[in-house]
Amino acid sequence: MEIKEVVTYYLNTDSNILEVTFRTIEDSEDSLRTDYIDYTIVNDYGYDLESESFDFFGADSDDDLFGDEIELDSEKLISFLNEYYLVNQNSLPKPELY
Repeated sequence: MEIKEVVTYYLNTDSNILEVTFRTIEDSEDSLRTDYIDYTIVNDYGYDLESESFDFFGADSDDDLFGDEIELDSEKLISFLNEYYLVNQNSLPKPELY
């Protein structure tokens, strides 16, 4: 099992839960897997997933409309997920058709 792509992710900073939707190399294009992972374990695996954030537009940017979403490095996120599911094989969610 290997993660092919991360479709979406959202880090809830209040609950510290990472919601991630992805496909493995075994999945078809019309199926997705969704998991909810305690974000505190990311550091246990030796990963820092947060991307550097540069505020080119100051406080008036459109990003302020969407709150304080944390941007994650997608390549590091895929690496983390591959390692996480290698160690926790029973935690891999089943694919769902969409």
